[in-house]
Amino acid sequence: MNSLLKWLSVADRFSKLYLDKLLAAYDLNSGQHMFLIKICKNPGLLQDSLMDTIYLHPSNIVRTVAALENKGLLTRQPCEKDKRTCQLFPTDKAIALIADIDAACAQTEAVLLQGLSDDEKTAFKKALIHVGKNIASAMNVYREDDEFDA
Repeated sequence: MNSLLKWLSVADRFSKLYLDKLLAAYDLNSGQHMFLIKICKNPGLLQDSLMDTIYLHPSNIVRTVAALENKGLLTRQPCEKDKRTCQLFPTDKAIALIADIDAACAQTEAVLLQGLSDDEKTAFKKALIHVGKNIASAMNVYREDDEFDA
């Protein structure tokens, strides 16, 4: 097995498991946190615009938004300008959790990057964004954002 692909897979799998463990107390998982951060930092965000920043299939976005709504973490309101989509708003419950979610993400990143110098961390992040864009482009997937930075 290609060593790069192996270690990308290991880092992906275990970082999700680690983050899942930290988020379990909030009834969230590693697949939901990005949505909640983005919506809390951008109240009224159009649901359709999540495709441009989260790199997921629209059906996965609909499913995750519905799960967060069912948990009482966001509300959907029809968009007045475009009835085909809706605006997403965080609830007070979500806003109360966002600092803890950010802290869990920061802790996970710290574990992933421990032992690297600040220059190595910066270079790694830039390289990861670059290779992510490369593979997305090879799959004919183009997005506006270079990285998820709610």
